Amino acid sequence: MKHKEILLLLLMLCGTLQLFSQDKVLFFQTDWGFEGDLETFVQKAKASGYEGIEIWAPREIEQQQKVMRLLNENSMQVIFLCGSNSSLPFKESLEVYKSYLKNTLELKPLAVNSHTGSDFYTKDQNAAFLKEAKKLSQLYKIPVYHETHRGRFSYSLPETLLFLEKNQVQNLTLDVSHWMVVHESLLINKDKLMERVIDKTGHIHARVGFEEGPQVNNPAAPEWKDALERHLSLWESVIKKVWEKGKTPTITTEFGPPNYMPTEPFSKNPLSDQWEANVFIMKVLKERINNLH
Repeated sequence: MKHKEILLLLLMLCGTLQLFSQDKVLFFQTDWGFEGDLETFVQKAKASGYEGIEIWAPREIEQQQKVMRLLNENSMQVIFLCGSNSSLPFKESLEVYKSYLKNTLELKPLAVNSHTGSDFYTKDQNAAFLKEAKKLSQLYKIPVYHETHRGRFSYSLPETLLFLEKNQVQNLTLDVSHWMVVHESLLINKDKLMERVIDKTGHIHARVGFEEGPQVNNPAAPEWKDALERHLSLWESVIKKVWEKGKTPTITTEFGPPNYMPTEPFSKNPLSDQWEANVFIMKVLKERINNLH
């Protein structure tokens, strides 16, 4: 075998090894709806198999110190939530957002998940939030992921694509359950459009929605098999794309409490256990990921 052929073979082998070495996924648990204290939450998340937590960034120094201490003690990572206040006038909202995001990044989380802008702001106004987030993300060298979310600049697939086409947003958190409701569809015939979103996605909010709601009553129930499979397929595409870039995908399981969680009439008892639903999704995803290798 000639030297060039040997070199080519080695490069191909290295490429294969690199491809299969990018098999790590980090899972985060939401504290949304958790009724215990922070220490109990962190410990329960770790015991359930999560690598970290996702919570709203605390503003008070004492609470910031408490969060960081508990993360340290339990060897857990954190993705902080941060967002703009869409009830404020644009200029005021932008200034508050910049300050909150800067303070959040100074805490050095693994990443930030941002609720950005408003569906009532103009495109130029929403672009201003994205521009400021990009500057701060580059300054602190921490990714800021903009969540696809009803009520925000990214409330729909077509609207989000307009910002992608102008290169105004580079990093997304894909919570596709929101779009299932907005478009009253599992987006089965929109794969080509979804590819453009997936290419810019680094973080996932894993909750199963359906055509008429952002959260099924129990993701393990057989009647939601098609919705679950559709979400898993899209999430798998994100994971593969992030691996291709040599990065580590992050996933927050985000089934929420009532009123996101469907309830019984009158008693308002939830139809399933929120924590169990999130752990179920993590386990299904881990099994799916193992089958990719």
